[in-house]
Amino acid sequence: MANNDMNHVAIIGRTTRDLELRYTPAGTAIASFAIANSRSYKVGNEKKEQVSYFDITVWGKLAKVMTEYCKKGQQLAIEGRLTQNRWDDQDGKKRSKVEIVLTSFQFLGGKKDGERHESYQPDPEENHGLGKEEKLNDEDNPFS
Repeated sequence: MANNDMNHVAIIGRTTRDLELRYTPAGTAIASFAIANSRSYKVGNEKKEQVSYFDITVWGKLAKVMTEYCKKGQQLAIEGRLTQNRWDDQDGKKRSKVEIVLTSFQFLGGKKDGERHESYQPDPEENHGLGKEEKLNDEDNPFS
């Protein structure tokens, strides 16, 4: 395998629901949510809009911070990496899903009087899903 591969994602969009926080058996926080990202384009003189939805996973301290402060409809700029999960469903069929493992975020839009835009960069000493992630058992697997 090549050692110079790159896997980096940057998206601006709005959260589609409040974050769901849970913990692995080892006690590591993990949160999940989705972000809607839209783009406008024209076909002839007609303006169209395409909306894409991306599933996001957040690990560790960052998961706790985001769960506390991010709510449905919040506009965010996020950065992370793509990961592919594979599993066998209840019928034994092979399944897979690509999602974003978030590494940093910034609040955008909807700024009210007195509020300021915040960003969060994780402590480089912490593992926010950047290295080894804990293996989840079947009960923890959100895809089964």
